[in-house]
Amino acid sequence: MTEFKIGSQAEWQVARETLLEREKAATQALDALAAARKRLPVVPVDKPYQFDSPQGPCSLADLFEGRKQLITYHHMLKPNDPKPCAGCCMCVDGFGHAAHLHARDTTLALVSSAPQDEIQSFKKRMGWSWPWYTSTDSFSADYGVTGGFGLNVFVRNDRGIYHSYFTTHRGVEQLGSVWSLLDLTPLGRQELWEDAPKGWPQHAPYQWWRLHDEYE
Repeated sequence: MTEFKIGSQAEWQVARETLLEREKAATQALDALAAARKRLPVVPVDKPYQFDSPQGPCSLADLFEGRKQLITYHHMLKPNDPKPCAGCCMCVDGFGHAAHLHARDTTLALVSSAPQDEIQSFKKRMGWSWPWYTSTDSFSADYGVTGGFGLNVFVRNDRGIYHSYFTTHRGVEQLGSVWSLLDLTPLGRQELWEDAPKGWPQHAPYQWWRLHDEYE
């Protein structure tokens, strides 16, 4: 049985205000990181990368769908994949609605090595509407994704396309609303690596993750 620390409303308020100061400091630190991220140098994309889509072959420029910025999430779905990555799927589940990104001249697209017939079948199963392309060359490897997952950001102007940002592992995990919401709860993610009070339920990380239609 999990034994929670019980306190009065007054005790909770004092503790909450103390925690709020730390939360605000963390928010300001994240704002500073975002400001530094905006100032990273961008690198020209000098290869003619090719992708496959439901409409046929396309270029990196096509993935922008006419917008100025492009975010590519490299989903681990591979050809004849018997067990699609649950972590990738949890992340995509939390991306929200594309209209909010489009309002800021930004497109988000998924990229995988799986062929289009398998991608479109799995996309339908998951109920996703994000554009999802097959990478047919070295695009993923050239931008830091070699057999795993990752997220890259590109921007363009009249002179060409530029690479601006890459992240993976915990950097990508922060984008998933499931983990962020669980971090707000008393029990948290309930994984072994977490700093939790004695007696809290904790299990091996990754093992509880499922596709959203696979939970009992």
